Amino acid sequence: MSPHPFRTFVAAIGFVASSGFLDAQTWLREDVDFQKIENRAKELAAQPYQAPDREALPGWMKGLSYDQYRDIRFREDQALWGQANLPFRAMFFHPGYNFREPVKLNEFTSTHMQGIRFTPGFFDYGPLVGERGDLPLDAGFAGFRLHAPLNRADYFDELAVFQGASYWKALGKGQRYGISSRGVAIDTGVEGKGEEFPSFREFWLRKPEQEDRMVQVLALLDGPSVTGAYAFVIQPGEDTVMTVRAVLFPRKQVSRFGIAPMSSMFWFGENSRRRFDDFRPEVHDSDGLALQTANGERIWRPLSNDTGRLESSFFAADKLSGFGLLQRDRRFSAYEDGEAFYHLRPSLWIEPINDWGSGNVMLMEIPTTNESADNVVAMWQPAQAPQAGQRLEFIYRQHWTTSEDPAHAGGHVVATRSGLHDWQPEQRTFVVEFSGIAADLLKEGTVPDAVVEIVGDGKERAKIQGVAVQPLADGRWRAGFQIAPTKDGGKLSDVGPIELRVCLKHGEDYLTETWANRVIP
Repeated sequence: MSPHPFRTFVAAIGFVASSGFLDAQTWLREDVDFQKIENRAKELAAQPYQAPDREALPGWMKGLSYDQYRDIRFREDQALWGQANLPFRAMFFHPGYNFREPVKLNEFTSTHMQGIRFTPGFFDYGPLVGERGDLPLDAGFAGFRLHAPLNRADYFDELAVFQGASYWKALGKGQRYGISSRGVAIDTGVEGKGEEFPSFREFWLRKPEQEDRMVQVLALLDGPSVTGAYAFVIQPGEDTVMTVRAVLFPRKQVSRFGIAPMSSMFWFGENSRRRFDDFRPEVHDSDGLALQTANGERIWRPLSNDTGRLESSFFAADKLSGFGLLQRDRRFSAYEDGEAFYHLRPSLWIEPINDWGSGNVMLMEIPTTNESADNVVAMWQPAQAPQAGQRLEFIYRQHWTTSEDPAHAGGHVVATRSGLHDWQPEQRTFVVEFSGIAADLLKEGTVPDAVVEIVGDGKERAKIQGVAVQPLADGRWRAGFQIAPTKDGGKLSDVGPIELRVCLKHGEDYLTETWANRVIP
């Protein structure tokens, strides 16, 4: 039986160093638990913020180029726990390049702890690095990555990476890195204010036992406006499940406080009207935002990069059951990319464990003309702005998954399409495709009804016509309809942005989630 994610670390597992390179590093008898990290975060919050010295590294480390930095590789034979035949291993990132803020790493058991000191013996320095200068032993690290036999029993694949501010990524079986998570978002997308990026200053990596199927990490977060204590319990599998506990202490009130934030990339997809000169049909790490409230309401918001403007959307909920940025299109043919493998990029689904109260899910879409950087952000924003000195606790599970429907809720959107014909220039067609409707909900030959509506003041400017539903292959259903100006002889260009809602229904039963989209006809 797997241990509880936040069990008290009482099992006596010994304190012998797990590989040779740690022999010179001293184990101290010290109990490490979440409460101690929380106490440190609370003490920090009561003190003025002290930014780390980004200039402390030697000049050669700060001056590393992207290619030079990539030419510094951790030696696999130096992996933490690598020589002890344990189910997990840890490897470390060299400081330098853009990663100038030192991150302190520790290893601990139920009774002892030791700091992991930087040493050049951990790394192979490739020919691109050139001549090296001083190698300070107190440089710290730029982060770490965890490895486990994820895809086959005889090889330790990358499982999770913690590097840069409070960012991390994880993988399930057969997945490729894509979407990122981070500890907290401060003033993201607030007009006139710069976004703040608190950082994990220190980590504690728990030495696993032979029979463990989960690996445990503690972390201390610090930033100008907030401090925090974090616990991560990471369980690899077909879907890797990460249980996160965060206790946060605001130093001051901020305009936007984002919980369980995530960042992804959307350049273009089948729903895009802006086309780019690229050989691939679609390019994105995620193609939509999904959310589910405690009363059963389910929403799918397809991502877009059409307007060329920063777009923010908010979805209110009195109580949230889950949300996430998903990659639902899993066909290789949708991307035709044999290097990036976008069809294998994970979705990230957040499942709150404790009561987060009321608030909203925020989606921010940033215009882009390439795939080089994340341009989509999603997060939970509490209804009440946290106050300075307040203690906030959020516990949630992250599902790093390739499932189209990680909430296992049933009917869901799998494609959004749109087009305009020359012979109907003032009438735009939309097509929404659904999958996952249970066969027993519809009798053979029965066709569900499509509920299509315009919400908000847009209903005065536009009308819906030509609604039709038809079955497709593989149990999919397609709802098609047209949007046209309400005024006879009116122009689509005069309609402006409108909010559309679409779902499938049979009798009084709603069969699918609701497709919710802001569109410009």
